[in-house]
Amino acid sequence: MSDMEFGQMSIKEPELDGKGLSARPHWFERYVQPCVGELVGSAFFIFIGCASVIENSEGTGRLQPALAHGLALGLTIAVLGNISGGHFNPAVSLGAWLVGGLNMVMVIPYWISQLCGGLIGAGLAKFMSDRQRYNNATGGAFTTIASDDQLPAAVVAEIVMTMFLVMAVCMGAINEKTKGPLAPFCIGFTVTADILAGGAISGACMNPARAFGPAVVANYWDYHWVYWVSPMVGALLVGALIRFLIGDKKTRIWLK
Repeated sequence: MSDMEFGQMSIKEPELDGKGLSARPHWFERYVQPCVGELVGSAFFIFIGCASVIENSEGTGRLQPALAHGLALGLTIAVLGNISGGHFNPAVSLGAWLVGGLNMVMVIPYWISQLCGGLIGAGLAKFMSDRQRYNNATGGAFTTIASDDQLPAAVVAEIVMTMFLVMAVCMGAINEKTKGPLAPFCIGFTVTADILAGGAISGACMNPARAFGPAVVANYWDYHWVYWVSPMVGALLVGALIRFLIGDKKTRIWLK
């Protein structure tokens, strides 16, 4: 039977039900349904995120976007986590795979689903928004980095904040020794804390899908690479940290 709690997909020997038939989940539930879950969850999360930035375009502070992103992510993980793992973020999927919480064959399908969900969410936010507010907010795209002088701080901020987020996912929802039932909301609170702390430095993206959707819909690509490279580097660092140092015996690859 396939165990998919918060994205952990481990294949075991087929079991039989009372009628002597295989109780192993259907291929649809093993491969297609998780991708649909990532698509739908990413669309909802990124829709809420973009809409909160657009509606906050007059500059009332970072609290509204921080709470909207964090609450939307936590609730979406709680609702869809047992279907797909509730990643909604290519960097999180990379980190989950590195620590053994996601089957390698699902990584690319998850990324595609998340990016498509980002496009849908950003498109819906544009459709429902007032045109002037949408233009003022550049559709919720990340416009915080205005010059090359800001690049070093922004890159480091995105790496560190993504590490915090991926750590919350991997240790709170995948690592056997530390995972718990409050993981969805802890992950959401992590996003809120990151936006409050680093929103003025880099925009606190931490999610290539969150950057990609509004960038395509609003056609805004300035410094877009930062929101791909930095989160992926952060995920790689967390994967190494958990695999070598702080993971449980099942996860660590040395000193067991």
